[in-house]
Amino acid sequence: MRSDRSSAGWPLKIAAAGGLLFLHLPILLIFVYAFTTEEKSFQWPPPGFTTQWFAIAWNRPDVWEALTLSVKVASIATVIALVLGTLAAAAVARSAFFGREAISLLVILPIALPGIVTGIALRSAFSLAEIPYSMWTIILGHGTFCIVVVYNNAVARFRRTSGSLIEASMDLGADGFQTFRHVVLPNIATALLAGGMLAFALSFDEVIVTTFTGGQQATLPIWMLEELIRPRQRPVTNVVAMLVVMVTFLPILAAYYLTRDTDRISGSGK
Repeated sequence: MRSDRSSAGWPLKIAAAGGLLFLHLPILLIFVYAFTTEEKSFQWPPPGFTTQWFAIAWNRPDVWEALTLSVKVASIATVIALVLGTLAAAAVARSAFFGREAISLLVILPIALPGIVTGIALRSAFSLAEIPYSMWTIILGHGTFCIVVVYNNAVARFRRTSGSLIEASMDLGADGFQTFRHVVLPNIATALLAGGMLAFALSFDEVIVTTFTGGQQATLPIWMLEELIRPRQRPVTNVVAMLVVMVTFLPILAAYYLTRDTDRISGSGK
């Protein structure tokens, strides 16, 4: 039996390989420079290789402080985004009211604006309200765009989920919480997982908004930028970046295997 799929030609294969190389070569360079013996500049090829920078990075308290702050901010911002983004998506997707499209536009507007505009606006608002800069001001700043990514994923899934499932659940005697737990949540779970992962990633590597809302605090991306300016121990930055890539790869891989067979929506089209 003849297959409907035709094999890709060599030009397409070369283009695909070039695209993958363009995307992943900088990451490979990070791994290489984490082992270089040159501490003041990035020479190519590296003059030698060593593992001493791993011990140095492990014993530096400023690395752990920046990493801890980034994880806290990203985790709390993601939780806030999941709650508010899901509620906003449910209201927009399941209700018809005056100004619904305008509200939808206002929800997604923060991610459409340049980060520097959002940062200046937030800094001005904090100054007018006399709010001292802290971890919570960073979280508020990150929440402005984290909510958007969760909202976009959730509202698309709500619109694909058949309303007859909710009506059937209510007809069978389930209350609102039971309907949400047993009917709505299983249908939107993968969308929330994807939105939450994206929100965490965006918050974890945010620089511009953090610069305006963090005050003297340094998250991990801010710490990396400051380290690149210093004339010594620059490979420490590459070590930290390499470890972050390796650690974040595991949950992304797990999420891929957990969600790859769950793209079908129960009751859709009925």
